[in-house]
Amino acid sequence: MKSIILGLLLTATVGTAVAEVAYEAEHERVLRREVVVNATLDDVWSAWTTSEGAKRFFAPHARIEPVLGGAYEIHFSPQNPEGTRGCEGCKVHSVQPKSLLRFTWNAPPASPLRKAGLFTLVTLRFRELKPGKVSVHFEQSGWGDGPEWDALYGYFSKAWDRVLPRFVQACESGAGR
Repeated sequence: MKSIILGLLLTATVGTAVAEVAYEAEHERVLRREVVVNATLDDVWSAWTTSEGAKRFFAPHARIEPVLGGAYEIHFSPQNPEGTRGCEGCKVHSVQPKSLLRFTWNAPPASPLRKAGLFTLVTLRFRELKPGKVSVHFEQSGWGDGPEWDALYGYFSKAWDRVLPRFVQACESGAGR
């Protein structure tokens, strides 16, 4: 009789945990965008995974090491003192060549979230639709709650809407090579 009761308690506990995880995933705030690029998968991948590629559409300076734990830094103001140049201290979280790139991303230097050392997570998924045409699915997740996070979400919603078209243009014009 004890094993039956224990089994019911275990099932109830596991079932609740699964329901809580599903609820959190369903209600998590995620910025999502998708672009289709008329370029080769190699060129599109290179634009996001090399310092030279990122400099062509993102910012005047980049330090990208596309390996697990490698740097993923984009310096919008490279002349500024360390810590105020842009995306600094960010790291590559996951890499599946020509398929997936995931890296941490921080807030602008003036944000209290940046000063607290908090990051979000950017995920890029690459899919060749046909030779010379690539879909790039963009997600930024890991948002907290509160007014600072709301402001940061709004800021990046607008910022990525500027960056992603520049990325497409650089790749399609051949500048991403």
